[in-house]
Amino acid sequence: MRVNISGHHVIVSDPMREYVLSKLNRFERYSDQITKIDVTLIVEKMVQKAEASIHVAGADLFANAGHEDMYSAIDNLTDKLDRQIIKYKEKSQGKHRRDSVKNAAEVIVDDPHTIS
Repeated sequence: MRVNISGHHVIVSDPMREYVLSKLNRFERYSDQITKIDVTLIVEKMVQKAEASIHVAGADLFANAGHEDMYSAIDNLTDKLDRQIIKYKEKSQGKHRRDSVKNAAEVIVDDPHTIS
């Protein structure tokens, strides 16, 4: 999993970079599906924003969050991304389960030993 952290109208300090990386560690459990994470920290007037896009096998997930405090924006961002990854994972697993149940039902119906 490759992480790219950049700033727009803000200099990303080492403590801020470490905080983002520590928050993104929760995605290690999905590391087999996630290939790349791009995080952009933005300052616009009085609002601190954090945006991220995650590249997973078969999809790109995007989330953004804004708050008066950058660290709170990062917290909100990681919560949103976690929900999106869980939803994506459930959808992809559900698709495979439906196909396997459908195939199993076809095998049972096509079994010549069953009596109608």
